[in-house]
Amino acid sequence: MLFKTILKKFVLTLTWSAAALSMSSAYATDLTGAGATFPYPIYAKWADAYKKQTGNGLNYQSVGSGAGIKQIKSKTVDFGASDMPLKPEELDEAGLFQFPAIMGGLVPVVNLEGVAAGKLKLTGDILAGIYLGKITKWNAPEITALNADLKLPATDISVVHRSDGSGSTFLWTDYLSKVNAEFKSTVGASTAVKWPVGLGGKGNEGVAASVLNVKGSIGYVEYAYVKKNKMIYAQIKNKDGNFVEPGEDSFKAAAAGADWAKSPGYYVVLTNQSGKASWPITGASFILMYKQQADAAKGNEVLKFFEWAFKNGDAMAIELDYVPLPAAVTKLVQDSWKSQVKDASGKPVW
Repeated sequence: MLFKTILKKFVLTLTWSAAALSMSSAYATDLTGAGATFPYPIYAKWADAYKKQTGNGLNYQSVGSGAGIKQIKSKTVDFGASDMPLKPEELDEAGLFQFPAIMGGLVPVVNLEGVAAGKLKLTGDILAGIYLGKITKWNAPEITALNADLKLPATDISVVHRSDGSGSTFLWTDYLSKVNAEFKSTVGASTAVKWPVGLGGKGNEGVAASVLNVKGSIGYVEYAYVKKNKMIYAQIKNKDGNFVEPGEDSFKAAAAGADWAKSPGYYVVLTNQSGKASWPITGASFILMYKQQADAAKGNEVLKFFEWAFKNGDAMAIELDYVPLPAAVTKLVQDSWKSQVKDASGKPVW
């Protein structure tokens, strides 16, 4: 009798344990996202903190904006991410909705012996000339005229660019197209362009690695990668004629004039903004979701993650030198979720 009682309790315990495990599995949700490498460091940090707090995981693939757009369009991920905002007509054609999640800056980085971070000065015209293959030496007159205090070598400039479809490339080429007519007419602005010169690196990670390994090289990466890898970066002359350094204040200054409320589909490009302190290659990173969610619960979980990030993630973003969206913008974004993201029956997911 005693043995039967013990056995019964043991079976009951196992039953409750299995039920608890089943309930835990039912409520734990793993989301999938793919796209821009620009925001990868902060998305990874947010995902880690979010999982610790909620038990829900996020698998974000840092594959580049072009691949992220393709993956969300082919419905292989719960959301895509791009540093190039899609135009309203493209969003409508694909049945997509986009919203900004974070802001930051793209920075020219170099591998020059004897040059300290932030000491080299460059202009948009010089950068365009380098990426057009017209300025080929580090001691070219255009560069030395701005940097009389630096001892620049008479070595070739090794150009590094992205090899994959990239929002970072869009921001870089959009800026160079705005400041240099020849670059605009021969290369243009896009996530993928036909580069006249240079070596390709995959992702911000690949470009950073190439610049760190190749003497005399120049490339462009998101500022978090500059800080993480302690890279040598350059100042850039902005639209108001001032040489500025990248950082939270100069990114904020560039973003200050953005009018998100009046921009259909949140289509805002922050390159070459006015303002004495503005960093000229600032950009936002965008999240792409379907307006009609096949899995309403998953859609809701994606929005829950970004609601949590907007509420709890600012300090983490600033620590990695990103710029959080202003509170008024996050409210605008969250209000739009109710009207833009719906289930198959037309009922709001949020």
